[in-house]
Amino acid sequence: MADIALSERLARAPILMAAGVYDPLTALIAERAGFEALYVSGAGIAYTRLGRPDIGLVSLSEVVETVALVRDRVGCRLIVDADTGYGNALNVERTVRLLERAGADAIQIEDQDFPKRCGHLDDKTLIPAGEMVGKIKAAVDARVSAQTLIIARTDAVAVEGFDRAVERAALFRQAGADVLFIEAPRQRDELARIGARFGKTVPLLANMVEGGKTPILPASELEALGFALVIFAAGIVRAQAKTAEEFYASLKAHGSAEPFRPRMYDFDGLNRLLGTSEMLAKGARYAGGESKTTKGGKPQ
Repeated sequence: MADIALSERLARAPILMAAGVYDPLTALIAERAGFEALYVSGAGIAYTRLGRPDIGLVSLSEVVETVALVRDRVGCRLIVDADTGYGNALNVERTVRLLERAGADAIQIEDQDFPKRCGHLDDKTLIPAGEMVGKIKAAVDARVSAQTLIIARTDAVAVEGFDRAVERAALFRQAGADVLFIEAPRQRDELARIGARFGKTVPLLANMVEGGKTPILPASELEALGFALVIFAAGIVRAQAKTAEEFYASLKAHGSAEPFRPRMYDFDGLNRLLGTSEMLAKGARYAGGESKTTKGGKPQ
C-alpha cells in the first residue's frame, strides 16, 4: 500500500500521474511501470467488459467488482470513476460505501443527467447544481475514512459554458469536494484559468484524452498551470484495441502468430509477468503444511 495518504501526496510535487486501468492485469502492468496511482476507468470497463461505448451502461456492481479484483492484485492508490453515483443522493451514499469497502482511495462523481455520456462526447445534459451539491454532501457523509477523497466533476463546459463550469466547481468545493475536475476545457487558456482560480486552494484534476476536446499537455506543464493530478483514463484501451486489430489482421493473413511475435509476450514471458512460478511454489509450501509462522505465532 502507499506510504502516505492520497491527500498528502496531492499536496506535494511533482504532479501525480494516474494511469487508466480496467482490470487486474492492466493494473499490475501499470504498477510495475512505476505509477503511484491508478485510475479505474468507467469508460475502460464499458469498452472492454461490454464492448460498448461510454454512455452510462456500466452498473455499480460491475465497478465494485472490478475495484475489488484490482485491489486484490495491486497496492497502489486507486482513483475510481463512479459516473453519476448511479442515481440520486441516496444511491451516491451506497456507491461510496461499496467502493470504499472494495478498496477505493478516491471516488469521482459527476453532474451529468441521463442519458450520460463520455465527457468528450457531444449532447450531454446536466442535473441542477443544487442537486449535485446534495450528492457531494451525501458522498462526504457516507465515507468511513476522511482519507477517502471525493472528486467532484462538472461537465458544464460543453453544456453551459466555461464560466458556468467554474461557478459549479466553486459550489462543489463549498459542499465538501476534496478534488475538483472540470471536464473537457477546450483551450490551454481555459486550463490556465482553472489553475489560477482554484489551484492554490484545492487539488485539481486534468484528463488527457487522445483525440478528445482538451489540448494534450505534458504532465509538467499541467503542474505549472496549477494541477495536482492528471489521469489518462482509457488510453490503454485505445492502445490495446489498435494492437488487437493489427494482431488479428496479421493472424488472418498469415495463418500464424509468428510474424507478430516480436510485439508479443511469449508463453513464458507472460507467466513471468504474472508470477506463475511464485504462486505455484507457494501452493506447494501450503500443500506440505508449511506456514509463514510457527505454532507460537512468531515469524520463522
